[in-house]
Amino acid sequence: MAETGTIARFAVRIDQETFAIFDAFNDEAGRTAHLKGAVATALMANAADLLAVAPEIRQPAVLADKLPA
Repeated sequence: MAETGTIARFAVRIDQETFAIFDAFNDEAGRTAHLKGAVATALMANAADLLAVAPEIRQPAVLADKLPA
């Protein structure tokens, strides 16, 4: 809730063993703040205890969107 630049968050299951979190941001500053924020820092610090493999952080470019007004 403290990350005002994060406007949406989705947790998805790709298959029985693969999960992802997809976050959406108002702008690049919001994405940067999220990646350097407390949640990301805590996840990376505890990844070995929480996850079977190290998380892979990808930063895709949005090519199109349809959002509510």
